[in-house]
Amino acid sequence: MLKIAKPFLLILAGIIFLSPATVMATDAMQTELMNTLWVVIAGAMVFLMQAGFAMLETGMVRAKNAVNVMMKNYIDLCVGTLLFWLVGYGLMFGDNPSGFYGTSLFGLSSAPHWDYTLIFFQIMFAATAATIVSGAMAERTNYIAYLIGTCGITAIIYPVFGSWAWNEHGWLKQMGFIDFAGSTVVHSVGGWCALAAVILLGPRLGRFGDKGEARQVPGHNLSFIAIGGFLLWFGWFGFNGGSTLAVGTDLGHILLNTHMAGAAGAVGAMLVCFATRQPALLTGTVNGSIAGLVAITAGCASMQVPYAILTGAIGGGLSVLGTIWLEKMRLDDVVGAVSVHGICGVWGTLAAGLFLTGNMYDAHQVLVQLAGIGAAFAWVFFSALIMYYAISRVFGLRVSTMHEQRGLDITEHGEIGYPEFGKDVVYSSESLKGLSKI
Repeated sequence: MLKIAKPFLLILAGIIFLSPATVMATDAMQTELMNTLWVVIAGAMVFLMQAGFAMLETGMVRAKNAVNVMMKNYIDLCVGTLLFWLVGYGLMFGDNPSGFYGTSLFGLSSAPHWDYTLIFFQIMFAATAATIVSGAMAERTNYIAYLIGTCGITAIIYPVFGSWAWNEHGWLKQMGFIDFAGSTVVHSVGGWCALAAVILLGPRLGRFGDKGEARQVPGHNLSFIAIGGFLLWFGWFGFNGGSTLAVGTDLGHILLNTHMAGAAGAVGAMLVCFATRQPALLTGTVNGSIAGLVAITAGCASMQVPYAILTGAIGGGLSVLGTIWLEKMRLDDVVGAVSVHGICGVWGTLAAGLFLTGNMYDAHQVLVQLAGIGAAFAWVFFSALIMYYAISRVFGLRVSTMHEQRGLDITEHGEIGYPEFGKDVVYSSESLKGLSKI
């Protein structure tokens, strides 16, 4: 009986599994699987950018502050992750009837699998925005005060503006604001927080002379800077490519635009250095490539390759000019975060409107972009200024003169990155108790 029924059962199974509904369901599942895999891999690539920031910033500071900078980059990822999951993600992507902030998805614990994929990816963006501030504030900031600032950025400042621009019901999103992967939402947010911080902190000891002339304070490890630049560049392919949230044929275009802009940014920075009779430094070149990557982040999916190159090259040049301007204003940004992320984020967001494929130089789109840029600065800069001022009054934002001179590794953490240098003098954990009273 079974032998007789077997052919009919096989035919029935074939009809079921090859029916249009089943095929469509299988295709949908495969598409979701592929999209999930790509976004998760991209998120892991963006996570690696944290290592890039840590290497870059550590290389740009003096050896006595190497551990402090590494610690800030490490722990702001940890603190930022927890707070963005608990508060930030809901403010940014929850139900947003007002157009200004989300009201659901806080502390997500029971949701469809795709929501978990999205929050994993978005956590990396929040950490990037927060860690941009670290390098600007380096070498003179109270560690606990810095961490409190990180809490404010990842839990409130970044997600609120992100809700305006990226939430489907956000007021900027409804206007047609273009910022594909975050030239403004991530990078300018971090840059404007850094600007507020360095204004309140003041410059490092000896950074400027009595007449306002800038004095160079070279970093201790140029190799770290180069390696950090490469890691950031690699992570940017996940940053921009993953923002598609899907596997599609446009990935090649987005990644090529990203790569070309990064290369053009380095070249643009060197050309401006030559034009202003400055040496073509490794730090400036690496920052130029990062500036190009920041600039293309908003429009990497919506402009053609030649315009991506132009956007990146101008971004690289602006990173040099922005640094010169900050020095003239006697603002001490150790790693160039304000010019690279803040100023070049503005340029990239504007370029996304100017060079929009199929609608180039449209006045309305440019005005929308300018509205988003202005709203970002108004919200982020003044919120951060108030936050850091409150922190400075309650906890003290800047360390003492003696601690700054000794170095934050020993005074803030009780350990140093290079114990073989200067041992038996002040660089020992036994010295910490005495130093903490100064």
